[in-house]
Amino acid sequence: MDRTVRISEEMKREISTIIQSELKDPRLSCMISVTSVNVTKDLRYAKVYVSIMGNDEEKKNALDGLKSAAGFIRREVGQRIQLRYTPEVQFELDNSIEHGAYISKLINDTVKQDD
Repeated sequence: MDRTVRISEEMKREISTIIQSELKDPRLSCMISVTSVNVTKDLRYAKVYVSIMGNDEEKKNALDGLKSAAGFIRREVGQRIQLRYTPEVQFELDNSIEHGAYISKLINDTVKQDD
Protein backbone atom coordinates (compact mmCIF):
# COMPACT_ATOMS: atom_id res chain seq x y z
CA MET A 1 0.00 0.00 0.00
CA ASP A 2 1.21 3.51 -0.80
CA ARG A 3 2.69 5.47 2.09
CA THR A 4 0.45 8.52 1.56
CA VAL A 5 -2.63 6.25 1.61
CA ARG A 6 -1.53 4.75 4.95
CA ILE A 7 -0.89 8.21 6.40
CA SER A 8 -4.26 9.43 5.07
CA GLU A 9 -6.09 6.55 6.76
CA GLU A 10 -4.25 7.06 10.04
CA MET A 11 -4.99 10.80 9.96
CA LYS A 12 -8.67 10.09 9.20
CA ARG A 13 -8.89 7.87 12.28
CA GLU A 14 -7.11 10.36 14.56
CA ILE A 15 -9.00 13.44 13.31
CA SER A 16 -12.32 11.63 13.79
CA THR A 17 -11.37 10.84 17.38
CA ILE A 18 -10.24 14.41 18.04
CA ILE A 19 -13.46 15.93 16.60
CA GLN A 20 -15.70 13.54 18.54
CA SER A 21 -14.01 13.68 21.92
CA GLU A 22 -11.70 16.66 22.32
CA LEU A 23 -13.18 19.70 20.57
CA LYS A 24 -15.39 21.76 22.89
CA ASP A 25 -16.61 24.31 20.31
CA PRO A 26 -20.40 24.87 20.61
CA ARG A 27 -20.60 25.23 16.81
CA LEU A 28 -19.70 21.54 16.52
CA SER A 29 -22.87 20.27 18.19
CA CYS A 30 -24.26 18.54 15.07
CA MET A 31 -23.06 15.16 13.83
CA ILE A 32 -19.77 15.40 11.94
CA SER A 33 -18.06 12.49 10.26
CA VAL A 34 -14.75 12.46 8.46
CA THR A 35 -15.39 10.76 5.10
CA SER A 36 -11.84 10.86 3.73
CA VAL A 37 -8.43 12.49 4.00
CA ASN A 38 -6.17 13.20 1.03
CA VAL A 39 -2.54 13.88 1.88
CA THR A 40 -0.30 15.42 -0.79
CA LYS A 41 2.77 13.45 -1.90
CA ASP A 42 5.14 15.86 -0.12
CA LEU A 43 3.06 15.50 3.10
CA ARG A 44 2.66 19.27 3.38
CA TYR A 45 -1.14 19.43 3.15
CA ALA A 46 -4.03 17.19 4.15
CA LYS A 47 -7.49 17.86 2.75
CA VAL A 48 -10.04 16.54 5.21
CA TYR A 49 -13.50 15.87 3.76
CA VAL A 50 -16.25 16.04 6.37
CA SER A 51 -19.94 15.24 6.16
CA ILE A 52 -22.08 17.40 8.44
CA MET A 53 -25.69 16.55 9.22
CA GLY A 54 -27.94 19.58 9.65
CA ASN A 55 -29.27 22.58 7.79
CA ASP A 56 -27.11 24.99 5.78
CA GLU A 57 -26.57 27.34 8.74
CA GLU A 58 -25.41 24.47 11.01
CA LYS A 59 -23.09 23.19 8.27
CA LYS A 60 -21.52 26.61 7.78
CA ASN A 61 -21.05 27.09 11.54
CA ALA A 62 -19.58 23.61 11.99
CA LEU A 63 -17.17 24.11 9.07
CA ASP A 64 -16.10 27.48 10.53
CA GLY A 65 -15.57 25.77 13.90
CA LEU A 66 -13.42 23.06 12.31
CA LYS A 67 -11.37 25.63 10.39
CA SER A 68 -10.72 27.63 13.55
CA ALA A 69 -9.63 24.43 15.35
CA ALA A 70 -7.34 23.34 12.48
CA GLY A 71 -4.17 24.39 14.34
CA PHE A 72 -5.15 22.45 17.45
CA ILE A 73 -6.10 19.40 15.36
CA ARG A 74 -2.80 19.57 13.47
CA ARG A 75 -0.84 19.72 16.75
CA GLU A 76 -2.77 16.78 18.21
CA VAL A 77 -2.26 14.71 15.04
CA GLY A 78 1.46 15.58 15.15
CA GLN A 79 1.72 14.24 18.69
CA ARG A 80 -0.16 11.02 17.88
CA ILE A 81 1.39 10.13 14.52
CA GLN A 82 5.16 10.11 14.30
CA LEU A 83 5.95 12.05 11.14
CA ARG A 84 8.86 14.33 10.36
CA TYR A 85 6.40 16.97 9.15
CA THR A 86 2.74 17.18 10.17
CA PRO A 87 0.56 18.18 7.19
CA GLU A 88 -1.41 21.42 7.30
CA VAL A 89 -5.08 20.50 7.72
CA GLN A 90 -7.69 21.95 5.34
CA PHE A 91 -11.38 21.14 5.78
CA GLU A 92 -13.79 20.64 2.87
CA LEU A 93 -17.50 19.88 2.99
CA ASP A 94 -18.46 16.48 1.53
CA ASN A 95 -22.12 16.10 0.61
CA SER A 96 -21.84 12.52 -0.70
CA ILE A 97 -23.57 10.88 2.30
CA GLU A 98 -26.43 13.37 2.15
CA HIS A 99 -26.65 12.94 -1.62
CA GLY A 100 -26.77 9.16 -1.21
CA ALA A 101 -29.58 9.46 1.35
CA TYR A 102 -31.51 11.72 -1.05
CA ILE A 103 -31.09 9.26 -3.94
CA SER A 104 -32.18 6.40 -1.65
CA LYS A 105 -35.29 8.36 -0.66
CA LEU A 106 -36.13 9.00 -4.33
CA ILE A 107 -35.79 5.28 -5.10
CA ASN A 108 -38.00 4.34 -2.13
CA ASP A 109 -40.64 6.89 -3.16
CA THR A 110 -40.65 5.53 -6.72
CA VAL A 111 -41.01 1.94 -5.49
CA LYS A 112 -43.95 2.95 -3.26
CA GLN A 113 -45.65 4.66 -6.20
CA ASP A 114 -45.25 1.54 -8.33
CA ASP A 115 -46.94 -0.61 -5.68
